[in-house]
Amino acid sequence: MSRIERKVRSMVNADAEMKSAIQTVLDSATDNEVQWVDVRDSITSGQWGRLIEKEILVDGDAGFRIEEPEAIRAGLEEPSDSGEEIETTTWSKWDKGAAAITVTMFAGYAWEPARNIVGNAVDVLLAPVLNILPFYAVIMIIAIATGLYSTLLRVALMDMDKMGQYREQMEEVKERREAAKERGDEEALDEIQEEQMEMMGDQLGMFKEQFRPMVWIMFLTIPAFLWMYWVVGYRGGVAHHEIGSMVIPLAGSVDWTTAILGPIQVWIVWYFLCSMAFQQVIQKGLNISMTPSS
Repeated sequence: MSRIERKVRSMVNADAEMKSAIQTVLDSATDNEVQWVDVRDSITSGQWGRLIEKEILVDGDAGFRIEEPEAIRAGLEEPSDSGEEIETTTWSKWDKGAAAITVTMFAGYAWEPARNIVGNAVDVLLAPVLNILPFYAVIMIIAIATGLYSTLLRVALMDMDKMGQYREQMEEVKERREAAKERGDEEALDEIQEEQMEMMGDQLGMFKEQFRPMVWIMFLTIPAFLWMYWVVGYRGGVAHHEIGSMVIPLAGSVDWTTAILGPIQVWIVWYFLCSMAFQQVIQKGLNISMTPSS
């Protein structure tokens, strides 16, 4: 089912009168274009605005062009069943293995021997960089790397079309529920509530779709974060490199383990600021949208 067909079905399910309005627009079109003056006696301005809002009608040469007329006609037809089942994502053995290793590495935050193992392993790669650059610059490099692979992994592993299907399906049910409330239709509300219970599997599928790239992101990020944790000697641990201090506004020169936001220390704040900033720059630079298609 195409995106436009899903939108049409959603609109008709939420408001039965939209079916005749959409059919009127289709019948009134000339060369697949229609103007408000052609249909204003048959449909309301609210219905017209709804079609534009949902991109059923888009800018054309002389008026508004009808987007994918065949898909719109298919959306007006009665569905063969009560709903469309969205194919769920299956995790591979590599996904499951990465998840298991990621959970194991979490022990490094609380258990020093695990932290030392990961810290020493990553130090083989990052110690030469730290010998050349100051610690704040090394954190910036880590933030750039994490921002880049986080963005690319989300693009590669998260199906935005499928996420859009999940979101549209939930929005459709929400619109139908609101319409039933306005009509005071208790029977319809009961049916929608049952449908929402059946959709719990779809919500789990959406969670799996979102969590799969997060597993790989954490798989790569936790070792780098544990290395910074290990270097500074977080929570009274032993610092494993001479990293000096950092100058920050208002506070001046402070140690990397100084708490500046409640218990949150300078190095953590600096990493997250750099990570968020560079991730936005990377997404803009690569023209990548993290918003599910609708």
